[in-house]
Amino acid sequence: MPPLYLVVTSHQVVAEDVVEVRLADPSGGRLPEWQPGARVVVTLPSGRERHYSLCGDPADRHGYRVAVRRIADGGGGSVEVHDELHVGVRLRVRRPRNGFAFCGEPKVLFLAGGIGITPLLPMARAAQHAGIDWKLIHLGRTAAALPFTAELKALDPNRVEIRTDDVHGLPDAAELLSHAARDAAVYVCGPAPMLGAVQRALDASPAASLHFERFGAAPIVDGKPFAIRLGADGERVTVPADRSALDVARELKPDLAYSCKQGFCGTCVLKVSAGTPEHRDRRLTEEQRAEGLVLPCVSRAAEGETLVLEV
Repeated sequence: MPPLYLVVTSHQVVAEDVVEVRLADPSGGRLPEWQPGARVVVTLPSGRERHYSLCGDPADRHGYRVAVRRIADGGGGSVEVHDELHVGVRLRVRRPRNGFAFCGEPKVLFLAGGIGITPLLPMARAAQHAGIDWKLIHLGRTAAALPFTAELKALDPNRVEIRTDDVHGLPDAAELLSHAARDAAVYVCGPAPMLGAVQRALDASPAASLHFERFGAAPIVDGKPFAIRLGADGERVTVPADRSALDVARELKPDLAYSCKQGFCGTCVLKVSAGTPEHRDRRLTEEQRAEGLVLPCVSRAAEGETLVLEV
């Protein structure tokens, strides 16, 4: 399907270090439909591609809404959104895709960490409209740092709880899961430590299932050190067991493209001209892998192996 070419119609601060951006068709046309949990890939003016969850109302076919927290020491995408996406800027946007779909179970607990509220807000709205038994807990450093509190409370103030570190202390996963109804489904979006804690505490909780979306890369499991070269004549550098080839490569060549860091968008794809990779992505086909393509954000190599990456 061809991409969309949309225009920024609104850019406003909705919480500390969080901006809300609204996008629309320049001619006022209807946009492709989407369901709660969907995200879009936005090509920023710099050429960076970034994934953002849609946090508006799926019934609104004339606008998409995303919200972005500013990360000063990140890859530059969030800073660009905050500083450069003025009203009138036109952007290339891939059509919505959903890897975190809301299944509409009869009993649901939503757990949001900070900006992780973005995919869960449309889910909570859908749950309210469907008459589902739901509860949402939004966690963050301070109340000022949490976006959309008024919008959440407007759905049903008795089903929404706001917890901040400065008032309630650091969250405990087991205690959070104790708020799930028996056999409820739990939907979580937030930082990796939060997700990991919820995963570990799930079996002892009343909940029956877990759906999640994480920020950025997943922790590396069973990683072994290997090496990469950027080009056949490039310096041989070690990729430690707990780091990705992409992160190490970007230290040598900071302008390497990337987006999801989770092995499903394909933005960081490179070709291997020597060495045997261990593919850990969810994007490349067997034919693409046979051609030597690799996603260095997640894929690795055997201990002691050296991958030569064409850049």
